[in-house]
Amino acid sequence: MTDKPAIVLVHGFWGGAAHWAKVIPELHRRGFGSLHAVENPLTSLADDAERTRKMVRQIDGPVLLVGHSYGGAVITEAGDLPNVAGLVYVAAFAPDAGESPGQISQELPPAAFENIAPDSDGYLWIEQDKFHESFAQDLSQEEALVMAVTQKAPLGSTFGDTVTAPAWRSKPCWYQVSAADRMIHPDNERRMAERMKPRKVIELDAGHASLASQPVPVADLIEEAALALSAP
Repeated sequence: MTDKPAIVLVHGFWGGAAHWAKVIPELHRRGFGSLHAVENPLTSLADDAERTRKMVRQIDGPVLLVGHSYGGAVITEAGDLPNVAGLVYVAAFAPDAGESPGQISQELPPAAFENIAPDSDGYLWIEQDKFHESFAQDLSQEEALVMAVTQKAPLGSTFGDTVTAPAWRSKPCWYQVSAADRMIHPDNERRMAERMKPRKVIELDAGHASLASQPVPVADLIEEAALALSAP
């Protein structure tokens, strides 16, 4: 491979593709022309993985999958397609076979776990007045307010959906840990990263929304992964 792979960005819970708004122009400036961002329904891991697979299947050539938060579980499940060349995890879940994001969170609860509340229809929300401190404490009040008001709630049952065959066991991977994460315990991120035996792990002094608060080092990691995959 001599050309850069296409990059497919996969969002997590409580947000959509727009959570990548700062990473996308950063990658574009670096010469990445084939950029894609999935908009997942957050209705089940199977639904979200299939939506991601559909986008990947539309792309000719190698693909680098990048997942934030729950998006890490999605790329773990959807990364089995033959043109997926590698995986980048951004403060993300990387479950093993039979594991779910909910199980991982219960084993080592994050600081803001209690700020997640279900509604009467079974969707889980981060309480709006707690969103800034929970999800994006290193963003401005205004940025966090927009995220809080526009958050996309997952069905609560999605937390319990388990991965079948984790792609990180067979594909090259990279991981970014957020040391001040309040939505996934940082020690859980470190544990998941360590067992993946990734090509590289970076740790940022960032909250859960590192893709928004520190887009440059996140883009650095994505670029490093892409260049490694395109090296002759």
